[in-house]
Amino acid sequence: MKKRLGAILYNDFELLDAYGPLEMFGVLGEQVDIVVIAEQKGPVRSSGGPSTLAEYDFSDAPELDLILLPGGIGTLAELENDALLDFLKARAPLSEITMSVCSGSAILARAGLLDGLPATSNKMFFSLASSQSDAVEWREAARWVDAGRYVTSSGVSAGTDMALAVIERLFGTETAETAARFTEYQWHRDADDDPFKAYLNQADAAAIGG
Repeated sequence: MKKRLGAILYNDFELLDAYGPLEMFGVLGEQVDIVVIAEQKGPVRSSGGPSTLAEYDFSDAPELDLILLPGGIGTLAELENDALLDFLKARAPLSEITMSVCSGSAILARAGLLDGLPATSNKMFFSLASSQSDAVEWREAARWVDAGRYVTSSGVSAGTDMALAVIERLFGTETAETAARFTEYQWHRDADDDPFKAYLNQADAAAIGG
C-alpha cells in the first residue's frame, strides 16, 4: 500500500537531515508520496541557504502515514513554537511512524511525544534534546533508536541510515538494499554502533548545525 510521507520543515533546518532520508524514500517511486509541510506555505530557508517549497501549511496538510522532522539551528526557535508543537501533538499519534533526525528529537520531546520511550539525538549537542524531558529514556550511544511509532536518529548523516532501517521495516530488506545500492550509499546497518558517542556534548548548543 502506498504511504504518504510528510516532511515538516521550518526556517534554518539542516539540509541533509531532510534530504538524506527523503532521497531514500524518494527512490521507492510509487510506493511513497512525499509532501512538504510548514507553518506557512512557500519557501522555507535551510541553514545552508537553499530553500525548499512547502506545498501545505498546518491547516491544510493531508493525512500522513509517515512524518519526518529534521533538526538544525532552527530547532532552538521551534522549541518555543506552539503552532509546530500543536501540529505534531495532533498528527504524530495518528501516523504509522514519526521520524526525527538530529535535534528534531528535541522538538518531539518538548511536545511530550517521546515520554516513556527510548530516543537519541545529535551527539555533539545531546543535552539540547535531553534537557527537554526527563521522561524520555535518552540513549547516548545509538546511531538511531526504533521505538515503534517513533524513530529518532543521531546527527545529520545518521538520518539516512535510519530511513533505510524504516524502509526495511515497512517494505522489506530487499527494497532497502535496492535503495542503498541505487544511491551508491554504504548503509550503516547496526543501530548500536555509534562512532560519534565519543563527542557527546562537545559543542556549543548556540552553534547547532544539525
